[in-house]
Parts: sequence; structure tokens; C-alpha cells
Amino acid sequence: MAGDMASSTFPWLTLAIFVPIVTGLVVLLVGRDEHPGPTRMLSLAGSVLGLLVTIPLYTGFNPDTADMQFVEKTSWIETFAVNYHLGIDGISLWFILLTAFITVIVVLAGWEVITSRVSQYMAAFLILSGLMIGVFAALDGMLFYIFFEATLIPMYLIIGVWGGPRRVYAAFKFFLYTLLGSLLTLVAFIYLWHAADGSFDILTWHQTPVAYTPQILLFIALFAAFAVKVPMWPVHTWLPDAHVEAPTGGSVVLAAIMLKLGAYGFVRFSLPILPDASHSLAGIMIALSLIAVIYIGLVAIVQDDMKKLVAYSSVAHMGFVILGFFVFNTAGLEGAIVQMISHGFVSGAMFLCIGVLYDRMHTRQIADYGGVINVMPRFVTLFLLFSMANSGLPATSGFVGEFSVILGAVKHNYWVGLLAATSLILAASYSLWMFKRIAFGEIANDQVRAMPDLSPREFFILGVMGIMVLFMGIYPKPFTDVMHVSVDALLQHVSLSKL
Repeated sequence: MAGDMASSTFPWLTLAIFVPIVTGLVVLLVGRDEHPGPTRMLSLAGSVLGLLVTIPLYTGFNPDTADMQFVEKTSWIETFAVNYHLGIDGISLWFILLTAFITVIVVLAGWEVITSRVSQYMAAFLILSGLMIGVFAALDGMLFYIFFEATLIPMYLIIGVWGGPRRVYAAFKFFLYTLLGSLLTLVAFIYLWHAADGSFDILTWHQTPVAYTPQILLFIALFAAFAVKVPMWPVHTWLPDAHVEAPTGGSVVLAAIMLKLGAYGFVRFSLPILPDASHSLAGIMIALSLIAVIYIGLVAIVQDDMKKLVAYSSVAHMGFVILGFFVFNTAGLEGAIVQMISHGFVSGAMFLCIGVLYDRMHTRQIADYGGVINVMPRFVTLFLLFSMANSGLPATSGFVGEFSVILGAVKHNYWVGLLAATSLILAASYSLWMFKRIAFGEIANDQVRAMPDLSPREFFILGVMGIMVLFMGIYPKPFTDVMHVSVDALLQHVSLSKL
């Protein structure tokens, strides 16, 4: 296999994890606030190198096998059979590439905006990037848990140090919600370690038979962590606060990558390890997803803060993802994974656009804007593209995943599909209404009149995001090809174990 050959020659996954982490530590040690230029250049170089070392994962990946590729395994804590065990399949590959890509974007986005504690800011994002890639690459349960929990620390600092007026409250709420949920996951992992005869190997867990009642209890324990991270309704309330108070880069990473950690947990743990419980509780998961899609969509419509509106839209879009997982067919599951990747581009771009406006006006209230198209035509053009993609417009990345999930939902149950499809109407309502109030009409005030259009740096960042949104919408084949075999293998595994 091409992937296995690549895995035996070079530790690409270790590099993908530790290049940004080591760069972040170096930036932390040598960075000086009084001379931030070298700090920024070093951070950019580290993030670009971090992206470059992930490219061989795609070029050397063999899409014809569901086996793990680029596998690395070294004994770590022998007493408890904990291994440094990494590998990727068609499900995890794109999330590693997306994480590395978004890290470069975030470093560029904070280039001029962040003026205090520049080295700590850049270091926090670089270290966070490596930890998130570790979550997607880990094949050892304890290693996964360590990476999963460690991501809380940099994001807690990013919100708490560089956030808005209520940043400490938002950071504390974010930390408590996610930590409390994760403690139950540790209990579940220890049970699985015992059931698998003292192994933390995730692939061994996939084959470990677990009785029905323990499966239900384990599913609930894992749900506690993953549902909070997604976040699913009703444990979503930390997300709007975190987004509103986080700096722009924090919001981008939170929406584009960190929400995916919980959804990825369902695919890597809940579905393959607890298939009977997944089938039994699918109705509840679908109901919670539909509430998120419809109710949270309605909540988004009445928001007067741009960041809160996009934060609630993230909850609705991630509801789509969980819905796709639990309809148990190829269209649903593949659509959900594509939606996760697309949401990374679209929601990240939406928060970048809000950041551009905030840097000029220092307000996120939609009512403070109006007529922006008269003074910032280049910005409004790109903002319109991302608003359309957020609505699920055909030929944008937002359409591909949502349409596939709706097809999968209709195949599962017509009424579930019909209810899911209403989200497209709601998404268009809140996205385009926000766009209309900001962009069109007379110039609202002198502050808007004085706003300059995009700088070359801002235009480059949003332009690259726009290219990705259009490319994925028009030609999704490179994104879907690598996941076909892995998705089919997962569905076969889950269906064979059905009671």
C-alpha cells in the first residue's frame, strides 16, 4: 500500500504534530514584544512549515484501503500498555490538512491586529494546532485523551487573555463545560481498557465485544464529552459566549477546528466501538440534531451581535453533522464529514469578515453598520460569497455536505429529511438578512464612511478562503475520494454489529 510505504520511511504525522508545537515553544522563549516583527515572521514560518509537512499525507495516501496509513507506534507507558500510536484513514486525513491550513490563516489574521503579548498569542495558536492534529492522528485511547484535554489550555488562554470585556467569564465557562464532560470519557476509556485485556489501542477497541447495557452507559459517558465539544443542543450555551469574547483568531480556530474534535469523537469512538448503543439511541441523537438545526436557526435570526449570530449558525450546522452520522448510510456519513470540512472554511471566513469590520469600527452590533458596500466593495464581494456559502448555495462548499446529508436523511426517513431541509431556509434567512443590514442601504454614519477597504493582507486571507469555498463547492471530488472506502468500512462494521 502506498500509505504504508510512506509510513515506514518517514514520521510525517509526528512532524505534523510537533513542528507547530516546537515552533510555538521557540516563539514563546525568544519572542520580544518590543520587537514583534521577528516573532511574527518565525510564527508564520512555523505555521507554513507545519502545513507543508502535512501535504505528503495527502499525496502519499492510498484511497483504496480502509486500513490506517502512515502508522507510527512506540511503547510509551509500558505499565499500562499506553503507546505513542499514530495513524490516519480517509476520515481523519482532511482534518489534519484543514488544521494546518487554518493555522497559517490565523497567524496572518493576527499579524497587525495583535499588538500586546504577540509572542504568547502566536505560540498559543501554534501549540494548539499541534495538539489538535494529535487528536485526529491518535490511535491510542490515552494518547487521544491527553491531546483532547490539552487543547483546552491554549484556547482557555486565548479567550481569557486576548478576549473582550467578559473574557474571563467566557473562558471559565468554556473550560468548565468541556472539562466536566471529558471526565466521564476517562471513566469510559478505563472500562474499555479493562474490556480489551489491558489495551488502549483504539483499533482493538473497535473489535472488542461489549455487552448491550455497558454499551448504553459508555455511549452516555462519551456523549458527555463529545456533545459538549460539538456542541449539541442543549449543552451549546458556552459557545456563543466564547465566540463573542474570543479574539478573531480564537473564533476562527474554535469554529473551524475545535468543534470538529467532538464530532470526530463520535465517528472514531461512539459508532465503531458501541454500534448497538448507537443504533438504539439514534432516534434521540437525530431528535437533538433536528432541534439544533431548526430551533437554534430561529435563535440565530433574532441576534443583534454578528458574532453571536454566526456562533448560533455553527451550532445549527454542526447539528447537520451529527444527523448525518446517525442515519447510518453512505450519503449521510460522507455528507457529514464533507460538511465538517466545509464548515471549517465557511465559518472561519465569516469570523474573519466580522474581524475585519470590528478592527475598523470596534463594534459587532449589526445596527451600527449599513451601506458598507459604498466604501468597501472588495470586502462586501467576499462577504457575500461567504454568506451565500453559509446559506448552502449550490456551487459553494456549504451546499455539498448539506445536500448529501439531506439525501441520507430522506433515505433514512422522509420526515427527518424534510425537517432537516428547513435549515436551508433558516440559514438563508439569518445569513442574508445580516448581510443586507450591514452591506446595503445608505451609509449609516461617519464612522462607516471613513472605513478603508481591504488591505492587501486581508484581501489575500479572505481571497484564499474564498477560493477554497468555491473549489470545494464546484469540484468536491478530491475531498470525497479519500473517504469513500473508510466510510463504507465503518458503516459495514456498525451494521454487522446491529442487534
